Amino acid sequence: MMRRSSTRKTGSQNSASSMNSSPVDLFCSASSKASVKELERIDQLFNSYMNKSSDMIDPEGIEALCSDLEVDHTDVRILMLAWKMKAEKQGYFTLDEWKRGLKALRADTINKLKKALPELEKEVRRPPNFVDFHSYAFQYCLTEEKQKSIDIDSICELLDLVLGSQFHAQVDLLIKYLKTQNDYKVINMDQWMGFLRFCNEISYPDLSNYDPDFGWPLILDNFVEWMRERQS
Repeated sequence: MMRRSSTRKTGSQNSASSMNSSPVDLFCSASSKASVKELERIDQLFNSYMNKSSDMIDPEGIEALCSDLEVDHTDVRILMLAWKMKAEKQGYFTLDEWKRGLKALRADTINKLKKALPELEKEVRRPPNFVDFHSYAFQYCLTEEKQKSIDIDSICELLDLVLGSQFHAQVDLLIKYLKTQNDYKVINMDQWMGFLRFCNEISYPDLSNYDPDFGWPLILDNFVEWMRERQS
């Protein structure tokens, strides 16, 4: 008798437990399953571009990705995608980086990723994010171990890519100056961040609020002097 009673009690507890599942519990369970499926699709998408010998998406894979996204591989949004992934090595995405970026963008298909790019661009263009992105763009181009600076030609391309659309006039003249001056062969991070600060803070084209005593990199003092000579 005791045994039967015990069995009935256990059965009724299980039944009650099942019946007492709240809508929140059921939603969380469904949400968890959907999240697992999303991650599986993100993994599958990675595998379709991955180089099987390195287990990474390499430059060839990124080119195929760009083709599917219908954007040029030099499009700034590809650099923004790398920023979102926190990709460390230029031209390569690891699985962890890919997951980080695509999960944040809620993009588990190419179509979703394509639709996410305009929103990603808006996110990057917000001032606090853009400072971080500007810094990231420089670090992403440091391809050699212990490299601290970037050659002038590469910096000119990067300036045009990262700042050209927002500060077209300033960037055009800065590039012209960098290509004609002979004092600097490479640019470091401090100078690179100074270019952004200059574009954001200095009145253009009159340069009336530029003060060399405000801790600007020397290259910008020289650039302003060069511009004033052109204007006079």
